[in-house]
Amino acid sequence: MKISLILAHPHAGSFNHAIASAACSALRQNGHQVAFHDLHKEFFDPILLAEEIPKGALLDPVIQEHCHEIALADGIIVVHPNWWGMPPAILAGWVDRVIRPGVAYEFLEGDDGEGVPRGRLQARTAIVFNTANTFPEREQTTFGDPLQTIWKNCIFGLCGVTQFHRKTFSVVVTSTPEVRAAWLDEVRMTVDRHFPKEGTT
Repeated sequence: MKISLILAHPHAGSFNHAIASAACSALRQNGHQVAFHDLHKEFFDPILLAEEIPKGALLDPVIQEHCHEIALADGIIVVHPNWWGMPPAILAGWVDRVIRPGVAYEFLEGDDGEGVPRGRLQARTAIVFNTANTFPEREQTTFGDPLQTIWKNCIFGLCGVTQFHRKTFSVVVTSTPEVRAAWLDEVRMTVDRHFPKEGTT
């Protein structure tokens, strides 16, 4: 299987990087092809220009590459921290520029954009790994866990991805090395469960 793995965290020593590394290793050990992008390391430009919005717009080669990979992916994994109940700006910009009409979704013929789009992604499974410094109970009761709605309904569900799994690791700032090691084991097990070894499904 072809899996797209997207990481969005500015600090190279972050726990998000450890999560992405564990996920990438598990995928490759299971025989999958991984298209891995560390958006900060690659200096991904998150700014969507007006001329890039139309469906048939001429795209920057970097954006063309991302669009090509996401269109062909059999699965998608996204890793990022919970910042203000949102993905980091660089990742929001990646969504703006890559999860675009004609690639990830389309409007039905005769629909001028006011209706419900049809998903085009061939990926059927998406996983989002988040980190946070808020206890899960407070995230849910006080803030309503907006990232769940954003990723499950507004992005992946809209684009045709039917199987969605999200896991938040918290509280990171006070976690011990032992707890973090257990979290990374959970990352590997999650990847193994959703993207098992080739030929074993």
